[in-house]
Amino acid sequence: MERLQKAIANSGYTSRRKAEDLIREGRVEVNGEVVSELGFKVKKGDIIMIDGKALEGENKVYYVFYKPKGCICTLSDELGRKTVIDYFEDVQERIYPVGRLDYDTTGVLLMSNDGEFANAMTHPTKHVPKTYRVTIRPTITEDQITALTTGIEIDGRMTMPSEVHVLEKKEGRVVLEIIIYEGRNRQIRKMCETLGLEVARLKRTQIGSVKLGMLKQGDWRHLTEDEVHKLTVAASMKERN
Repeated sequence: MERLQKAIANSGYTSRRKAEDLIREGRVEVNGEVVSELGFKVKKGDIIMIDGKALEGENKVYYVFYKPKGCICTLSDELGRKTVIDYFEDVQERIYPVGRLDYDTTGVLLMSNDGEFANAMTHPTKHVPKTYRVTIRPTITEDQITALTTGIEIDGRMTMPSEVHVLEKKEGRVVLEIIIYEGRNRQIRKMCETLGLEVARLKRTQIGSVKLGMLKQGDWRHLTEDEVHKLTVAASMKERN
């Protein structure tokens, strides 16, 4: 950990003395909260904003991470649970998760220190497709598939239309591929729960054109320039009907 003014100075944004002035003036935020204390310390993963803009100076980095079950998408945890940041100990930049997957969900999670990129991936007006492999018990009806496809009311409003494909159907379980175009909290699980469907397993297999490839759970790799470009283009497409 290091003092906030030192982190700002080390980024090349300004001198340490000027950084102290910015902090005193209430122009610096850390993880969305204004910080006015000069002794405040930051750690890897903290998001520093000055006058509402992400701190520049670090190289912008982009990763795809195969999130395992049993870790949370936060920078730290008061209960001592493992977080996604714990898997990036060798990364020097202050990265953070772009979006979230819940504790029991595995699969594709983007990580970056690029605030504009993160906003493009997660803002409600953007509709980058997210693909999930969902194991349902014990079975699913055509009416339930239609409901998942056309939209379901959760948390007081309808979900956007999604794509649903049956990948495997056996006695006692069905494996679906569901593609959604928004990222509401626990959306897939809530959609299924609303229809009385038990989600036995949930894995995000793809965001836009980015897939896990040969990654194993807990592993990560850099996104290629082409992957970052395609994600940015997907986020800039007009809102879907």
